[in-house]
Amino acid sequence: MALTRRKFGLAAAAGLAAAAAPGWATAGIDLGGKRVETVSDGSLTLPREFVFGGLDPQALQPVLQQHGLAPGPLQPEINVTLLREAGKVVLFDAGSGPGFQDSAGRLPVALDALGIAPEDVTHVVFTHCHPDHLWGVLDDFDDLLFPEAVHLMGQGEWDYWFDPDTAARIGNGRASMAAGARRRLEVLADSVQLFSDGTEILPGVAAHATPGHSPGHMSFEIRGGGSSVMVLGDAIGNHHVSFAEPAWPVGSDQDPQAAAAARVRLLDQLVAEQMQLVGYHLPGGGFGRAERAGSGYRFVPGL
Repeated sequence: MALTRRKFGLAAAAGLAAAAAPGWATAGIDLGGKRVETVSDGSLTLPREFVFGGLDPQALQPVLQQHGLAPGPLQPEINVTLLREAGKVVLFDAGSGPGFQDSAGRLPVALDALGIAPEDVTHVVFTHCHPDHLWGVLDDFDDLLFPEAVHLMGQGEWDYWFDPDTAARIGNGRASMAAGARRRLEVLADSVQLFSDGTEILPGVAAHATPGHSPGHMSFEIRGGGSSVMVLGDAIGNHHVSFAEPAWPVGSDQDPQAAAAARVRLLDQLVAEQMQLVGYHLPGGGFGRAERAGSGYRFVPGL
């Protein structure tokens, strides 16, 4: 069999991930004819100040103790949502790709373990353009990893990251993020499909603007069989502070105040409608529900 560039990249990734656990599809639910699962891209290693910087340590400590967070770096999961129905294989975000963090970039191997080749993916829908969501759209050779897929992104998110002035405005700490996003968007420029808030981007899949974590961040409601699940992206980025104190500004958000407002609105909706959720960095594969707890909320994992 000829070893194409894409097969070479997948083989290399398989070698790096050989020691990973075999259970790649970590969780899943059925919504009528839709099967919604999460697939692991690995995990991230984040300094605590990246998330908790700027918060009052005395107010923060009880929340961390309640959730049993040990000292040291945070290591959130990366849960890529996979939607399968007749004739469609849809990914919500593309993972981290090669070269971002050693513990991430496992999505190609995860899909291969499920019998899904890159050419089988029909749609890639982006919540936003941060590295662990966008950078996996290209392979080691800067070719599209999913060559047959339709790529979809919110108009506002595209406009922000494609703007060449963003790298200069965003600040030194995020300038490399902006440059990396722009490089990948240039590859997508001729084929991407852009949409706005409220658009039904696919049958039974509606876009909901949840800006703040990034300027044009989108979440997606998947409906079917009389039920629905909200693909959060990073609108609710952790299972502790963002649920217990959703109005607190979180350091990983580009606009912390806007993100907090979007988070509160989203949690109110999820509880009012008793809607299931799936989070990109929530534990146990990301599926669960939100419940009210005192003046805030709690994350209840599970299907």
